Parts: sequence; C-alpha cells; structure tokens
Amino acid sequence: MPLNKGFEGREFAAAPPYEVTAESIREFADAIGDPNPLYRDEAAAKEAGYEAIIAPPTYLTKLNFIYSAEMMLDPDLGLNYALVVHGEQEYEYRRPVKAGDVLIATPKIAAITAKGRNELLVTEAVIRTADGEQVAVARSTIVSRGTAPQEG
Repeated sequence: MPLNKGFEGREFAAAPPYEVTAESIREFADAIGDPNPLYRDEAAAKEAGYEAIIAPPTYLTKLNFIYSAEMMLDPDLGLNYALVVHGEQEYEYRRPVKAGDVLIATPKIAAITAKGRNELLVTEAVIRTADGEQVAVARSTIVSRGTAPQEG
C-alpha cells in the first residue's frame, strides 16, 4: 500500500525539551568509538574556543528517535515498518551542539516521493534551543520498499 501523500508538508508538535549533558556526549562518543577530546574534556573544548564540551556531528540522531515516533507510527501515514530501511541522514548545523543546551525539535514530513517500486520518506526537524536559537536542521530519508504506486 502506498504512503499517504497527504502527510507531505505536515508539521508535528515539538518534541519535549532535551537537555544535552557532558555525560551524554561522552557516552555517545564512546558508543561511536570517537576519542576526540572536544567531546570529553572541557579544558580541551575551551582551549579550542568552545564554551563547553561539544557533541559529535551525529549526536542529534538521539533526538531523531524521540521525535520521529509520532510521525512514523501514525496509522494514517500507511508506513509498514517491516518494509523500511534507512536511506540517508544529514545535519545542517548553525553551530555545534554543546553540553548545557536544552534542545527542542519541531519535526515535519518534508517529502514523499516514488523511486521505482520504492517510496522515499524524508523527515526534517528544525532544532532550536529553549531560547529559540536555531542550532541545526536534521533530515532523514527512509525507504519504504515496494510500496510505490505502480502503473497498469
């Protein structure tokens, strides 16, 4: 069954605020095997010109798991998770995420397009601090395998 194109452009409620801690940054850096001192050592981060420990570029994936459930699990979208594979992830940063940030993501379904027998579902989230400063835009593409409308 094809995805519901009526969801294209639909914005969803902002995710609850997420507090970035130095500990969560270190844990994430450990999980991805990145020893960069900017992700672990406040003195190194300050020496490099940052206010606090900064997060690896893919750290915002943590927020993706928080805000994407409401979009993806809406039964009216018609997404069958058994047919889904991850296609692509990208982040467009205004500045690095740092320990002490309180982030709020406002997600939407940016596009639903057919490519052969598959459909590409692109989600986008504007990520701001609790004070309203835009930090990043996160985009994710998932592939819904074999659900594209077929002619004839």
